[in-house]
Amino acid sequence: MVSLSPQPTSTHPLSALIDRLENGGALLPESPENVVEVVGILKSYGVVLDAYWRNLVYIADHQFLVLFPFFKYFNGELSWKKLLRHWWHDRINFEFAEYCMKAMLWHGGGGLDAYLDTPEFEQRAIAAIQAKVKTNLLMRTLHRLTPAFLLEQVRQFCYYSVLGQFWSVMSPLFLALSDRYDRGEIRSIADVVAHIKQGLVDAANLPITYAVEIQGTQYDIIPESAGITFLMDAAVPYVEAVFFRSFPFFGTTSYNAQAGYISSQQRDFNYGALYADPLPIGGAGIPPTLLMQDMRHFIPDYLQAIYNDTLRGEDDLRIKICISFQKSMFCVTTAAILGLMPYPLDTADPEERQTNRAYLEGWMDRLLASRLLSVQEC
Repeated sequence: MVSLSPQPTSTHPLSALIDRLENGGALLPESPENVVEVVGILKSYGVVLDAYWRNLVYIADHQFLVLFPFFKYFNGELSWKKLLRHWWHDRINFEFAEYCMKAMLWHGGGGLDAYLDTPEFEQRAIAAIQAKVKTNLLMRTLHRLTPAFLLEQVRQFCYYSVLGQFWSVMSPLFLALSDRYDRGEIRSIADVVAHIKQGLVDAANLPITYAVEIQGTQYDIIPESAGITFLMDAAVPYVEAVFFRSFPFFGTTSYNAQAGYISSQQRDFNYGALYADPLPIGGAGIPPTLLMQDMRHFIPDYLQAIYNDTLRGEDDLRIKICISFQKSMFCVTTAAILGLMPYPLDTADPEERQTNRAYLEGWMDRLLASRLLSVQEC
């Protein structure tokens, strides 16, 4: 066993959490209650993500440049029963999946964002556009008048597909975590983080591609040669856009530019899942409420019993789900942080350890204003 010399005394306000990470811990404290909450909520989340990713991929593949996709949430299976359930909102809220997709599109980052600004992408996208509008006079006219409009739509369809492919990996990863917990293989938060980290590492170099079929011809819009991969070009931009930045919730923050409530710089946004106040999540009009509403249908019995055994019972169920979900996302963030460490945690080289320390301090700087300290107390 390597004997490591102690790190110099740190003055960082979250130095205790940095020490915990360096010693193999997680952003979320170890406790049996936290393990039950995290595993239970990720099981529900895994079921919901399975529905989300299938719909995103369906839209990308089968609703390509359909300007008025009235039935895009039906995955090609339209019936009166499904239509009535849709109108009654007795369904999965696929709108939240699109909300996350648009956050990724707007914030960008990674190799995908860079590729979508290349001449190669433009050439491939225009070829698909021309094939799509060839027999449609209205769309052909629209493309002539505003050629950049349909090109931007293709960029958005790329994000539909990429987020769908990302979630298609994460969904079974979370469900496998639940299965391992049921078998007694997952006993701690450290086990949860190790499971997620290994899943991210195993999928790190999976190629991300996107092609559409138009009148029997396949058009490769993101070919494998573009070099877009799961971890750096999908997972990391997703964490950046959805966990950290996202958008201010309408109705809770003024979008009036003169009021100055919202920063003019995207890099200063901190409205993501790790920062969201759980209280508004319980109300209508807040996008994550849709996710909490979806997850409530798939909460395992052991977690539902914990929620019910509280003062308000199910009256504030969405808020409880949100708190559990944030705890789980701090575990996912821990896995991402550890997976991207410059050097192994157990390195004995002082310079490498100092580099790791600076790396962790950078993450903690970003998390200072998040719900991190709150979940330490739950």
